Amino acid sequence: MLFSDIIYVLKWFLVFLLIGTAFLPLTFSFFENLKDKGYIFSKIIGIAIISYSVFLLGTLRILKFSQGSVFISVIVFFLINYGIFIMKKKHLMPILKKNIKIFLLEEAIFLAGLFLWSYVRANNSDIHGLEKFMDFGFLNSILRSDYFPPKDIWYTPLPINYYFFGHLVTAVLTKLSFIPSFITYNLMLATLFTLTFTATFSIGMNLFEKSSSYMKAIIAGLIPALLVSLGGNLTTSYAFFKPYVPADSPVPFWQLPFLPFTFPNGYWYPNATRFIYHTIHEFPIYSFVVSDLHGHVLDIPFVLLTILVIFVLLNNKRIFTWNLILLSFLFAVMYMTNTWDGPIYFLLTLMLLFVSNFYKDHCWLFSQVSFYQLLKQLFIIFFGFIIFSLPFSVNFKPFVSGIGVLCAPTFLTNIGKLGPFLFEANHCQRTPFWQFILLYGFFYFFVVSFIFFLRFKKKYQFSKNDIFVLMLIVLSTILILVPEFIYVKDIYPEHYRANTMFKLVYEAFILLSLSSGYILVKLISNIKNKLVLLSFCSVCFFLLSLVLIYPVFAINSYYRDLKTYQDLDGTTYLSSLYPGDYKLINWLNINIQGQPVILEASGDSYTDYARISANTGLPTVIGWSVHEWLWRGTYAIVAPRIADVQTLYTTNNSVIAKNLIKKYNISYVVVSGLERQKYPNLNEQTFTKLGKLIFRSGETRLYKINF
Repeated sequence: MLFSDIIYVLKWFLVFLLIGTAFLPLTFSFFENLKDKGYIFSKIIGIAIISYSVFLLGTLRILKFSQGSVFISVIVFFLINYGIFIMKKKHLMPILKKNIKIFLLEEAIFLAGLFLWSYVRANNSDIHGLEKFMDFGFLNSILRSDYFPPKDIWYTPLPINYYFFGHLVTAVLTKLSFIPSFITYNLMLATLFTLTFTATFSIGMNLFEKSSSYMKAIIAGLIPALLVSLGGNLTTSYAFFKPYVPADSPVPFWQLPFLPFTFPNGYWYPNATRFIYHTIHEFPIYSFVVSDLHGHVLDIPFVLLTILVIFVLLNNKRIFTWNLILLSFLFAVMYMTNTWDGPIYFLLTLMLLFVSNFYKDHCWLFSQVSFYQLLKQLFIIFFGFIIFSLPFSVNFKPFVSGIGVLCAPTFLTNIGKLGPFLFEANHCQRTPFWQFILLYGFFYFFVVSFIFFLRFKKKYQFSKNDIFVLMLIVLSTILILVPEFIYVKDIYPEHYRANTMFKLVYEAFILLSLSSGYILVKLISNIKNKLVLLSFCSVCFFLLSLVLIYPVFAINSYYRDLKTYQDLDGTTYLSSLYPGDYKLINWLNINIQGQPVILEASGDSYTDYARISANTGLPTVIGWSVHEWLWRGTYAIVAPRIADVQTLYTTNNSVIAKNLIKKYNISYVVVSGLERQKYPNLNEQTFTKLGKLIFRSGETRLYKINF
């Protein structure tokens, strides 16, 4: 790695080390019964609490969002944790001394993972392509914000109508580290990868029996960590067969010619996430590879923290009110980071509370008192969630127009809508069973094996850990099946169940990976028959090989076999692709404070249009139009802005231009290659009359409006 990149990684690591260390007293207090005392989760707890406090202060306009306010928050919570440490010093010091080895191991894994994925990203660090402009634009807009909610850079002056808390966390870490956002974008991706691995390692280790040996506990942590952070699915089996064409029309691999000697036969890694017709079914390693800093990726650490909290509470004899308040806070954080995850893990919490209230002494006991206790707990969680998420919710409008029912009968499609339910004709997509097998067969091999084990193992003592894993399996199965019956309605006509499946099965993959890792180690530890054990291990080795070879295909494809090391600067590509724009972006980031409105050409989503706003955080009149259509709910509010931008760039009438400039409060106008390409009749003289040329590089110009 370049020396400068090594320094960036070490500075970033130091920020997490300090945050994690500061929050150890609070973490140990809650997770004191775990093998590792929840050590690695102190980092996640720290960034969640610090970021939320900064968000709250900024939303209430008590403190501006700045490095100063971030450091004030850090200091306040450091003092709180120091107070906890002083009060519990006699209890906490032995914990530190006794568990120092596992703490150092987890810290070493974290640092190694950070360096590993930073190195991977540096082989293609461009913040360019797919939806990276959107994510980078959110980050840069937040960094320029004084107060919250941050401005939507592509629909000025309205606020972002998206779940942006994860991007705010990235902005907070950017402020703390004193590293520019075009570096921290990539460092955050490396952090998400390594937090996913280390947090899952911790959960897997703590899921296993407390009496297990140190080495067995490490293995119990490593297997689910590998599956969650690096695992794919059984579609890699297609690498042994002739490729199917076209790419969006898969056929069973056993219907294709077997070509083992030309492995991997052109296997294309994105097919594993687009295998079911007109849908998306991603998983973490795919997200880490393609590197969009989306909410579902940013939320993984908070998801894993929530899973661990639920596991701990399941094993507690009593659930206290403050435990429920903690869960409501985590639901709010997940909701603000990736809206779908809040309801998903509420279902898991509902299972927890049901078991906690009605499962006593290895049998089910139902009573009126327990029922009222359950209602009280649910009320506390729901009320707490409303309070914690209120600063976000008052400015967020969900872009959902109903719940569609798949394959509705004709008499219902004639009705069209009944309450929140939609019955749309020609909306009947179902997943063939063989595709389910290839996507989830790996996991359900372990699920079925576990069920057989529990059914036929004599004198087996059923544990709370087993119950927890069964809860994960039940929830995962529900999440996989839901898109076969209903979908959440958005703007996409043909891919109408794509987002529903995407958001639900992403979490199912994480939960099933955790469950499978636990089951694998559990069964290997408990199977006494050598022949059965050998057979089981052989099948496991074969299946693990298929799913864990996926990152080899994906990383080598996206990162050019890791032979093109660049650096961690995600904007370097601009210097060769749009050299004038690159210099303008740097000039704007250095010289322009706040968020004055700029004018640049509007364009379709996933294109290079809106490059200036995305790379600076300066709002423009209209950016990626389809994205704004999705977020605002109707194209009717987007279309007039597209027309107005075209008018501004092409009109000869200074009065019309002046009125439109006033309408959108435009301070600067960009004229560059994409503007000339989009508007062949571009009339630059209008801007020379109404403004002053203040920047020029090649064909790129920036005008400052003078009125």
